[in-house]
Amino acid sequence: MRYRKLGRTGYEISEIGFGAWGIGKQLWRGAEDSESLRALQRAVDQGLNFIDTALAYGAGHSERLVSRVLKEHRGRIYVATKIPPKNQIWPAQGALEEVFPRDHIVQCVEASLRNLRLERIDLLQLHVWDPSWSEDSQWYETLSELQARGKIAHFGVSINDHQPDSALELVRSGKIATVQVIYNIFDQTCENKLLPLCWEKGVGVIARVPFDEGALTGNITPETRFPKKDWRNFYFQGDRKCRVHDRVQRLDKLVEGEARTLSDLALMFTLHQEAVSTVIPGMRSVKHVDANVAVSDQTPLSEEMIQKLREQRWDKNFYV
Repeated sequence: MRYRKLGRTGYEISEIGFGAWGIGKQLWRGAEDSESLRALQRAVDQGLNFIDTALAYGAGHSERLVSRVLKEHRGRIYVATKIPPKNQIWPAQGALEEVFPRDHIVQCVEASLRNLRLERIDLLQLHVWDPSWSEDSQWYETLSELQARGKIAHFGVSINDHQPDSALELVRSGKIATVQVIYNIFDQTCENKLLPLCWEKGVGVIARVPFDEGALTGNITPETRFPKKDWRNFYFQGDRKCRVHDRVQRLDKLVEGEARTLSDLALMFTLHQEAVSTVIPGMRSVKHVDANVAVSDQTPLSEEMIQKLREQRWDKNFYV
């Protein structure tokens, strides 16, 4: 496993992190707690030391599962979690007082600390962000106070889907330690402005959705069916599975030579950027862990391959 600096936090974290949304089970069907715990343990055993979870993932269920692994590895794992918007609207909508009022931030931090069984959270993130809040100091003052009290070590934001430029002013301000952003072969928008700026300002980058919710695993076909109440029924609604399948067939031709699978190629593409501190694929099984963690040991992609993958950019938004 290779490690990278998480911005100016001082943390040296595994370049493959553990995305813990799926193990919350609320919107992703098919996860079982026993297997999720085995997956977490397997990941740590293979050198992974960064886990990204959130209070909203299964109403704290993901955090509580993570806590069971943390108990056995105190001081060896860095944990990032997130505060959900009070009005429960994703992406961000509303005035700051409706989304992240002071009392809500404090209450959520205390709830996450209880769920994780920690005295201090390594990295706390606002789960949504709106650039209009940059002028309101309340969120920053509240998080700074919690930092001074030893409740959190560092804080950052998770940027709204497909809106990387919405955090540019915030990154320039120097107020945050990290950003979390969608970055994959299809959505490369953050390369334009956000990643160069983060590198310049020493802000850590957590790359999420490297597989485009499963599209870039190659497992989505027109015949794919998801369990009831699985949110992918929304993401891949209508003709989207057919459109994804057509795109992926083009990518399949690029797998031979520098990557074992399309999933490997997707992770390796995300990691080619030096500004990326870690990529956090969702993992719900030991099989997922073994496949994803192994990517860190592979030879990085050639510049020729990177250029070919840059040609695969796809301007879409399946979150609406």
